[in-house]
Amino acid sequence: MKRTTGQDRSITANWRTATQAVRGGTWRSEMGETSEALFLTSGYSYDNAATVAARFAGEDDGMTYSRLQNPTVQMLEERIALLEGAEACRAQASGMAAMTTALLCQLSAGDHIVAAKAAFGSCRWLVDNLLPRFGIEGTTIDAGDNAAWEAAIRPNTKVFFFESPANPTMDLVDLEFVCTLARKHGITTVVDNAFATSALQRPLDFGADVVAYSATKMMDGQGRVLAGAVAGSKEFIDGKLLPFQRNTGPNIAPFNAWVVLKGLETLDLRIRRQSENALKVAQFIEGRLPTVRYPFLPSHPQFALAQKQMQAGGSIMSLEVPGGRPQAHALLDALKLIDISNNIGDSRSLMCHPASTTHHGVGPETRADMGVTEGMLRLNVGLEDPDDVIEDLDQALKTAGL
Repeated sequence: MKRTTGQDRSITANWRTATQAVRGGTWRSEMGETSEALFLTSGYSYDNAATVAARFAGEDDGMTYSRLQNPTVQMLEERIALLEGAEACRAQASGMAAMTTALLCQLSAGDHIVAAKAAFGSCRWLVDNLLPRFGIEGTTIDAGDNAAWEAAIRPNTKVFFFESPANPTMDLVDLEFVCTLARKHGITTVVDNAFATSALQRPLDFGADVVAYSATKMMDGQGRVLAGAVAGSKEFIDGKLLPFQRNTGPNIAPFNAWVVLKGLETLDLRIRRQSENALKVAQFIEGRLPTVRYPFLPSHPQFALAQKQMQAGGSIMSLEVPGGRPQAHALLDALKLIDISNNIGDSRSLMCHPASTTHHGVGPETRADMGVTEGMLRLNVGLEDPDDVIEDLDQALKTAGL
């Protein structure tokens, strides 16, 4: 591969996904390094004043400041855009920086947003608490009810915002229906695709306008750094998101971008193996507990939709114990292999109690509305041998009286 091949869309767009994940976006310096170079710099120097003036005027494509451009970050952005089938992408400092930027860059006082009621706690907080401070009204709905989306539309509705699968309830949204409905009414769809990633589901292929990520999760996949990303059309990214990002600064650090670049090289391999492991674990839990929700279990109420939209079920599932928080905590305390952790997408198996961790901040009434019960546990299945994970769950379930 030549020095600039990875940045040439006329070539890279024709590569298959696995090749894009390894080589897409790569730009090599004059040193000819094989691994992407890490540019740890805040600013840049110029040979003359005319050059820097041209760059700030947008007449020259060179670097100006690392809040706006950084070679390592740009490589990550181009790679994610390729994998998503997007025209452009901007990386953010964290997943929540990505969600906040994707919404605030396009919403103003007097606008209205329709959002799925089942969501990551901080995403729900954005809709319920942050946006109203700026005069932006929000309506939360059962996102699995197609009719609810149309019923919630108002003349000032500007955005549909949802996750699929949702955190931690594993609810799915009919991407094709909702995105088609949104376009019919001139509404922008923003899809949080962190649970699936582009390796299992590409929302833009179903008509979504914007896809947002916590790249901390499966993209890095090894629990190392915080990162986020927003991908979409060049018009949206450059015209709406970039001015917001330029002037508010939720930018990713070059080192974190480099780590995620390395993670993307193995994304397809990891998520498919973790999906295989998770399905086996889910089948075991289904035989022990009355409630386990995993998209590729036939018992999932939206199993047919999952098979239509996703190539595999991913690494995450939720389960419910009948004894509420005390029994859920007892199960967690009995684990010997699986870590108690509120992260997901890691190569290690992790489990948490959402009501007391990821969704603690939204309050009990909102949790109930979202379907997050006191007995719910969220499990991320990693790359360990699934039989070892099952054996750990088996002994922990027995210890917790299940």
